[in-house]
Amino acid sequence: MAELVRFGVSIPDDLLEKFDVLIGEKGYTNRSEAIRDLIRDRLVEDEWGDAEHDVVGTVTVVYNHEQSDLAQKLTEIQHRQHDLIVSAVHVHLDQHNCLEVLIMRGKAADVRKAGQLLTSTRGVKHGKMTYTTTGKELD
Repeated sequence: MAELVRFGVSIPDDLLEKFDVLIGEKGYTNRSEAIRDLIRDRLVEDEWGDAEHDVVGTVTVVYNHEQSDLAQKLTEIQHRQHDLIVSAVHVHLDQHNCLEVLIMRGKAADVRKAGQLLTSTRGVKHGKMTYTTTGKELD
């Protein structure tokens, strides 16, 4: 583990009060860990900004499996992107609706494009891409 460095931050008191409320709601026990997480979050954003960077993300879609050939379309997209998909989970939410979560890994541009293709497929009720990191850059 890297050596810890202490540094001071000047911040308006009203902003600090809001930050303290926020970190309390999120369960942080101190400001330092909350600030470290904010920095890590920003670094992950930067990883995704580099189209060639190796990243990890999840794609979540909710859809009605009875809607024409929607399930077939989603499956075809996944097969075309099989090299990016690490794992997939399919859940039957009720008699009509399904949830799929795909864990994807690859170059940022490729993962983002595949995720957008899945979430924007006509008939998907809700789709969301969550961006994260392989962790290699955050040591």
